Amino acid sequence: MKPLRNIKVLDLSKVIAGPLCAQYLGELGADVIKVEAPGTGDDTRLWQPQDQGISATFLSVNHNKRSLTLDLKNPQALTVVRRLAAQADIVLQGFGGGAAERLGVDYESLRKLNERLIYCEISGYGREGPKGKDPGYDVMLQAFSGMLATMGDESGGFARASFSPVDVSTAIYGFSGILAALLERGNTGKGAYLEVSLLDSALGLMTYPVQNFLRSGKLPRRMGTAHPAMTPYQAFDAKDGPMMLGVGNEAQWRRLCEAMGLHDVVDHPDFATNADRVANRDRIVAIVQERVAQKTVQEWLTLLEAAGLPCSAIHTLDQALAHPQVASRKLMVESEHPVLGGIRNIGLPVRFDGEARAASRTPPLLGEHNIEILREAGYSRAEIDALHSAGALGPVA
Repeated sequence: MKPLRNIKVLDLSKVIAGPLCAQYLGELGADVIKVEAPGTGDDTRLWQPQDQGISATFLSVNHNKRSLTLDLKNPQALTVVRRLAAQADIVLQGFGGGAAERLGVDYESLRKLNERLIYCEISGYGREGPKGKDPGYDVMLQAFSGMLATMGDESGGFARASFSPVDVSTAIYGFSGILAALLERGNTGKGAYLEVSLLDSALGLMTYPVQNFLRSGKLPRRMGTAHPAMTPYQAFDAKDGPMMLGVGNEAQWRRLCEAMGLHDVVDHPDFATNADRVANRDRIVAIVQERVAQKTVQEWLTLLEAAGLPCSAIHTLDQALAHPQVASRKLMVESEHPVLGGIRNIGLPVRFDGEARAASRTPPLLGEHNIEILREAGYSRAEIDALHSAGALGPVA
């Protein structure tokens, strides 16, 4: 299913949020042109780990697009950007505060060339307020938003999320906003300016902790794997390793007690309801832990799954990727990379009509499509040579 097959995207963003948003648009069929700085390209091209000089992080968020190198400090390169924007349906932009205006590639400038343009601006803290010009980085927004203060063990230090949830969620919010803007353009014929920020995304992820605080006045605290609203709902140590199990309602509580033989606990006044168990968290966790330690992880999974109870082994990433359930979802996309050969990547986490996810393009080499893109934009060979000689595509040897 390629509903965006006639849509053109000009991606002026870098790192994770914007590129991942563009990758998703490309998986739905959009033609995505990724503009990169000559020589170095997207910052993530230099991130570790590397395989034959290719960054794994870059690969993860740059399928489904073509690469064009432009030196945006060069006036002729900016002329190319404006021509491409005039032909585009969507522009993604993640420059620092004020940079787009200085370059003349801000929304107000580009919509004069293309009133149907959908312009998505990505920033760290939003463009208004005392931090409106500050750069945004995922872990800094985890810290700023209060998220980091809730993560880690109560008796230990803070723990950042091991990936980049703020960047990834910003990509998703941008993706959904762009799709909504495309629908609205179908009604009005006009484009739109939309903005996503890492700050808004971080607080959006904190939606129920925020409401819990507003209603109770109590700050969320670091609880390791435990849940503030329910218990038992955390990691426990089985005979041969850790596992997660949870009780999300009273029916599940009764089934857990039956499965574990906790007959003297199920109706005990200190544990009979979730409110009782939360009030006596340490005691009920200790009781459950004593039972979990008597069997292996697999023994408990077999028993608890049969009882319809939430539970899981705590997989390492390789174990998760090798699980037949992941294979059944057809989530991994494959493509042929010019340096690495066959590669796999996580595709768009939306599945249409039971089909496997598919990449339209492998991640591009830096400037791989310069000539192709410029010819499609209407530049003659002589004009392309002139751009190159002027340094618009990068330093002249």
